[in-house]
Amino acid sequence: MAETDTSGGLSKDERDAVKQRAKELREQEKAGKSRAAGEKAVLDAIAALEPEDKVLAEGLHKVVAEVAPDLVPKTYYGMPGYANGEGKILVFIQPAKKFKTRYATIGFEDRASLDDGDLWAVGFAIRNWTPAVEQKVTELVRSAVS
Repeated sequence: MAETDTSGGLSKDERDAVKQRAKELREQEKAGKSRAAGEKAVLDAIAALEPEDKVLAEGLHKVVAEVAPDLVPKTYYGMPGYANGEGKILVFIQPAKKFKTRYATIGFEDRASLDDGDLWAVGFAIRNWTPAVEQKVTELVRSAVS
């Protein structure tokens, strides 16, 4: 669980995430739609992760590059993410260690084409990057951009 206090109802971790997002938005505004700047920001974010999370983020990064090269890398609350042509995040990874959770999560925003009837998943817990996980994530990303 995140450390709590009474400062606006947000934990220290949550306040740090909000500050990180504000910083990202300022940097993204300066960089414009520069793919190179986004790629550097995501690779820097991945490099800063704990080893367990780094492997997962590197796996997602590889899959996105192969399956959805049109998505633009950019950070999202300090997390590696990938945006559509409008600059809106489509898929991201939430590292476990960053928020002191039991597992990392690969999340898809509402613009991802994962619709399946009246109920479908948009978040997936991930603990290890295996060939089976890579295959499933590849299928999800391919679907999300279709």
